[in-house]
Amino acid sequence: MTPDQAAGLHAALRVGYHLLERGSSALTAVEQTIRVLERSGLFNAGAGSHRQLDGLRRMDASLMEGRELRAGAVASVEGIVHPITLARLVMEQTNHVLLVGPPAKAFAAHFNLERQPRKLRQHPARSQSMKRLLSAATLRLYRAMTKGGRALRERYGKETVGAVALDRSGTVAAGASTGGIDLMLPGRVGDTPLIGCGCYADDLSGAVSMTGLGEGIIRIAAAKAICDRLAWGTRPSAAARQVLKSLVTRIRGVAGTLVVTPDGRFTIAHVTPRMAAGWWDGKGQPTVRDRFR
Repeated sequence: MTPDQAAGLHAALRVGYHLLERGSSALTAVEQTIRVLERSGLFNAGAGSHRQLDGLRRMDASLMEGRELRAGAVASVEGIVHPITLARLVMEQTNHVLLVGPPAKAFAAHFNLERQPRKLRQHPARSQSMKRLLSAATLRLYRAMTKGGRALRERYGKETVGAVALDRSGTVAAGASTGGIDLMLPGRVGDTPLIGCGCYADDLSGAVSMTGLGEGIIRIAAAKAICDRLAWGTRPSAAARQVLKSLVTRIRGVAGTLVVTPDGRFTIAHVTPRMAAGWWDGKGQPTVRDRFR
């Protein structure tokens, strides 16, 4: 984690907590926290998203609240700064949960969401943080499909961003936003926009946001699996460890998670070497680290 990334997490935590302190919903706190990270360009979301092999940024995001189990998501959307806000618009302005591709972009244009500039500034301070498991094989496949087409290698070590929150009413919410993994085939969609995989929230159990290699997270529906264990009475730390252990032992996956329960318990856990994350309860300074055990 770079100093700039740490500062970005501090800023995002302050935004989210102050909204909750003023009586905003957990849903709004999650959305606005993620917007700070999307705009920063320091993480793999929004302005900092990875490019797919054809050179385009296609982004995914999802958002869910636990009181009524409302959810919204977008996948493979291009050209906007805040996919998380588009996901909320899907939730609140349609009868759907998930919009994808060019129609999602048109939906964003209808609501005049801020667009990314055609040429984004690349931030110089980025570090490798997780092993890229699919890159070589995917690159060979793409070259075969396109007869040697253009490949972009952006190995910055940026991760998906996410947030979970609990508001004064006892409602929980979770969200996530990503530009995917580097060297991915055009059209690839990971766990982030899939409710129950990248995020899940239920006031009867808790809220969960995931980051990591999406293919594995999808295969065990990781966010819902953690919430199910919370509903059975498992402590947040144990629930997260159980699901992450299953991810590693059964399919050799890599991931991290944020978890909060309606009674205020929480955990941050990961099976990657590092995961930049933090929390704040309004006392002292926000806690931000890149290792949680």
